[in-house]
Amino acid sequence: MPKGPTMRRLVRADPDDRWAAVFGRIAVYSFLVALVSGVLLLPFFQPSMTPVVYHGSYRKLDNLTMSRAYQSTLNISFDVRGGLLIRQVHHWSADLFVAAVCLRLIRVFFRGRFRGSHWLIWAGLLLAGMLAGFSGAILPDDMLSGGSLSVFTGVILSLPLVGTHAAMLIFGWSVPGHVVIPRDYWLHIVVLPAVLGGLLLLSYRNARSRPFRPWRVDPMLPFTGAVLVALGAVAQINPVWLYGPYQPGSISAGAVPDWYMGFLDGALRIMPAWELSIGGHPLSLDVLIPAVVVPGLFFTLVAAYPLLDGWICGGRPPRGLLPPRPADPANRVAVGAAGITLYGLLWAAAANDEIAYHLQVSLYTVTWVFRILVLAGPVLAFALARMLCHAGQARRRDEADHGIETGRIVMTPEGGFTEIREQAGSR
Repeated sequence: MPKGPTMRRLVRADPDDRWAAVFGRIAVYSFLVALVSGVLLLPFFQPSMTPVVYHGSYRKLDNLTMSRAYQSTLNISFDVRGGLLIRQVHHWSADLFVAAVCLRLIRVFFRGRFRGSHWLIWAGLLLAGMLAGFSGAILPDDMLSGGSLSVFTGVILSLPLVGTHAAMLIFGWSVPGHVVIPRDYWLHIVVLPAVLGGLLLLSYRNARSRPFRPWRVDPMLPFTGAVLVALGAVAQINPVWLYGPYQPGSISAGAVPDWYMGFLDGALRIMPAWELSIGGHPLSLDVLIPAVVVPGLFFTLVAAYPLLDGWICGGRPPRGLLPPRPADPANRVAVGAAGITLYGLLWAAAANDEIAYHLQVSLYTVTWVFRILVLAGPVLAFALARMLCHAGQARRRDEADHGIETGRIVMTPEGGFTEIREQAGSR
């Protein structure tokens, strides 16, 4: 069935990999929506941890002491016309940006199209987008963002030698202190948007130039904007008024971060309580490994993968009298399947308490199941994906050599029976 003109316009950008171009443009347009909605929120948000007493439209929190940041977030949600819609569009655009970057990276990965520095730029966009989303989630100073801030504090303090000094530098002389929200605010509205914008400009610096036609609008721009506005209007996200103001030492039940940070939360939940003592100083491996080592290795491997692809796929150019050895893309597919499986299992482990509650099983049982799956699942996914790829390659080679089975049986002049096969590509 031929594609219509609208679909052709949606995927027309890159003849080498059109869907990667689509995901890239969605990332750009969701970034623009996040930028515009963030600018609209700036006059109403007050990044201050000064305690105030709330007297606003949400009566359930009336006369409750909270920070000025949380009070202004409630005022945006209930007292500013269209404020809640803009807040939710801003949040959804950040989630969509990270999703589009992930889809582009996955598409490029499985196709093996690592062109120059583009892969490294988009890997940097993934990291910067996640940091931008995390820094924005901390700003409302509600119970959910405070839980994320507590986890972040524990991660910083787990760093050997420099952890305590880094925490004092970030939070001041007390944790959580009164300076982290203002500092995070400037990081969120100035530093990270500049980094994201610069990386996006770098990613398109070598794109094919087209004549500028202001009267022709890319259909992906209004489509992306319409989807984000629709999500902001009908899909509730981050209802801060349900969580209440942040209280150190407390956390909301069933609290989870945004979807792209779920793998870190899952890794923290299933990590055994390992701790070492070196020279009288504790080393919290139960925090250091899942929250520092695992994401550090993940982003390092993602950024450096184009350098490893030749070794993983096994390709080799001709050397002297040795003939060239073609690369085996099945290994790349298997590595990608193992990575996605590991991420999915860690992401699901972030809801181990909800799974245990709804299935009426022990939380420790669910945790141990995820520990086993995280170790065995990627290995099984690698083996299964590699086996399926090799089976598909063998089938294509057989069709190229002997033709495609048609299911039609004819009698030969000698009285025997044989199947009619068509040449590959004749259909």
